[in-house]
Amino acid sequence: MDPTQRPYQYQLPQRLLRAREAVMSYFRPVLSRHGLSEQQWRVLRLLAERGNMEAGEIALRAGIHPPSLSGILARMERDDLVYRHRAQADNRRLIVTPTQRAKTLTQRIIPLSNDCYRQIEAHFSQAKLQALLALLDELESLPAPS
Repeated sequence: MDPTQRPYQYQLPQRLLRAREAVMSYFRPVLSRHGLSEQQWRVLRLLAERGNMEAGEIALRAGIHPPSLSGILARMERDDLVYRHRAQADNRRLIVTPTQRAKTLTQRIIPLSNDCYRQIEAHFSQAKLQALLALLDELESLPAPS
């Protein structure tokens, strides 16, 4: 079988990865100028939206494997972007708090990030973007394989 003629089931993961790369090409220069990785930015955006968060919740919502998040948070703490501390009520829970430096940096980057979204919308259209997001929501809610 000609690999360019494969049914969609052979192409979906690769197509999703390529689409992600196309989208991230708008954001990477902004993040790079501010010395942030994509993962660090996902953490900072979550903290900006939700305030202090448990590390496990950050991992889940940011799509970062917990072992990877541990290293990311350690580097972010070293760079004065977050504080990590144990919850008083339950010592097993690790709470992550943004520093003032992180809050200032996030407020500086959010408008630039919004510009990236506007550029994507200008090329892709708001209607298509909304339709794509709805389809991705459906795809994310697929039942676990049996």
